[in-house]
Amino acid sequence: MQPPGKIAAMCSVRLQGKHKPIYHALSDVGDHVVVMNTIHIAFSGNKWEQKVYSSHTGYPGGFKQVTAAQMHRKDPTAIIKLAVYGMLPKNLKRRTMMQRLHLFTDDVLPEDILTNLTEELPQPRAIPRKLSEYTQAERDAFPQLWTIQGSGAETYRKVDKKGNQRIIKLQNRIICLLSRADRVLASCAARFLPRFMSDESCLCSKVTGGGHERIG
Repeated sequence: MQPPGKIAAMCSVRLQGKHKPIYHALSDVGDHVVVMNTIHIAFSGNKWEQKVYSSHTGYPGGFKQVTAAQMHRKDPTAIIKLAVYGMLPKNLKRRTMMQRLHLFTDDVLPEDILTNLTEELPQPRAIPRKLSEYTQAERDAFPQLWTIQGSGAETYRKVDKKGNQRIIKLQNRIICLLSRADRVLASCAARFLPRFMSDESCLCSKVTGGGHERIG
């Protein structure tokens, strides 16, 4: 799942030949670029519904607008193609550069392209591994937010910034959240842990800030 903007930026540099020391604006020294698995692009936020592509047929009433999701369902290569087209220089060489761009919706490539591949570009964004892809040793090495001991529910008293006291019940069935050591945030616990808790238990919006006093 890669962002189309990052992919288009890398493609435009290779199509223009700016990665070569012999680059000149008046010379066409670009390379052929092959992009596969274009169906697996990813937008951040709600851009699938908010991003709109407009077109006009030239006739009265021919103005059309489609969202990114609608365009991707119709043609999985259209978003990448439009993104690369917009990043190329606006001159007569843009059409020639676009002819060197090869887009494929899956990882099945023609034989003539496979035999002429000379370089594999790194992905612009690292793909996080699934929880099932971690070994048991790697899971045990991840830091835990806290370790729940004892049986039954443990009750804590939370003192907020206004001085009010709130009772917090933590069930032993809470699954310890796995995260990176440098990105363990208390807000993640308040967001993900309630789905593993029963309806009777509750969790304050923030784990940090104020003191916790165990009363049960």
